[in-house]
Amino acid sequence: MANASGLFSPSMPTLRRIKIQPSVGVSRSGSSGSNKVVLGRILCGGTSEKHASGAVSSESRVPKVIGKGCKLIGCGSAIPTLQVSNDDLAKIVDTNDEWISVRTGIRNRHVLSGKDSLTGLAVEAARKALEMAQVDPEDLDLVLLCTSTPEDLFGSAPQIQKALGCKNNPLAYDITAACSGFVLGLVSAACHIRGGGFNNVLIVGADSLSRYVDWTDRGTCILFGDAAGAVVMQACGAEDDGLFAFDLHSDGDGQRHLNASVNENETDHALGTNGSVRDFPPKQSSYSCIQMNGKEVFRFAVRCVPQSIESSLEKAGLTGSSIDWLLLHQVQTRGSLML
Repeated sequence: MANASGLFSPSMPTLRRIKIQPSVGVSRSGSSGSNKVVLGRILCGGTSEKHASGAVSSESRVPKVIGKGCKLIGCGSAIPTLQVSNDDLAKIVDTNDEWISVRTGIRNRHVLSGKDSLTGLAVEAARKALEMAQVDPEDLDLVLLCTSTPEDLFGSAPQIQKALGCKNNPLAYDITAACSGFVLGLVSAACHIRGGGFNNVLIVGADSLSRYVDWTDRGTCILFGDAAGAVVMQACGAEDDGLFAFDLHSDGDGQRHLNASVNENETDHALGTNGSVRDFPPKQSSYSCIQMNGKEVFRFAVRCVPQSIESSLEKAGLTGSSIDWLLLHQVQTRGSLML
């Protein structure tokens, strides 16, 4: 099970170099201090781990001495043209605008339709980020696509690279980590810059979860939609580094509360088995619709995210009073308020 949260500063103050102190929990961060655009220093925390008494946690793996830093210099986003309102959903399932908006704060969601594609959304968001960053696609060293819904089993990141016109064929690959995918993308990009000598990394977070929603299930169909967001991370001197700390975990036990598992379809009878090998050929498979125990996911979020934020602050040497923006990966306002 996974979730993510972020702490942002709307301005770019002069900050002292922070010594990262190891502590338990989950945290990560990124920042931008470019003269081209101010995105703000970022301290992020993401977790898919249990944070309670007896929970397993580990110390920060961020090196205490960093010779090369990284910063965010551009961002962009894209959404499908089709908008589905709560009133539209009320025609399909037993619900209404008030029931949805009071519990989630959601009134509309955007959904892929017609000839729209997830790759197209990702490319649109990427181009906006590159334009803001004033970085040419040919200068990219890496393209990361953080998604749980690629349009190719072998990954969609290379198609983004192709569409952008990256003639140098930079490395491009997908990261599948559900809700924590984008933050994991930030951390991965930082590691490539610090340890791999990369200079410009494009990170795209995009999903078309509407394709895996049971639109007759009131508990899930009201929550999910489709969109894409992108940022450009660039190498910088250690004094301008914006990734203060991170600590990442996974908890496979949460799979029972939130999943979209593989379903086996019936074998094509025309193909037959010839009686040679039992259970062969394998049955064709596809993914099920999203299955979610909303109450358990909610409990997980309100229990673990605050601890993740506190750990992030502690590792970065900051206090809660230092934070101006608290941006949470949370699909309902009720959960955000409780955090």
